Amino acid sequence: MKRTLLTVGLFAMLLGAVGAVHAAGDAAAGKAKASGCAGCHGANGEGTAAGPKLAGKSETDLVQAMQEFKSGKRANAAMKAFVGKFSDQDMANVAAYFASLK
Repeated sequence: MKRTLLTVGLFAMLLGAVGAVHAAGDAAAGKAKASGCAGCHGANGEGTAAGPKLAGKSETDLVQAMQEFKSGKRANAAMKAFVGKFSDQDMANVAAYFASLK
């Protein structure tokens, strides 16, 4: 029984590690995708009166926010239209870019 639990636990950890690697974004690709964000969030994600600061936020939080705008869970027509054309990988890349900024 202990051996089965250990095997299942190790398998779950391995799957989690693979998923985490797959979900990681490419900041360089994200920089190119994020060019349209500057109008509201500033040239370096520093924030403006029109949009909050994104620089330095966690990738997880940024991806979650974009997914919520895309799904309509968060209501903002401009964000929904903007991220509506992003794939999951685009979101991961953009999040990696803004998370890399300080």
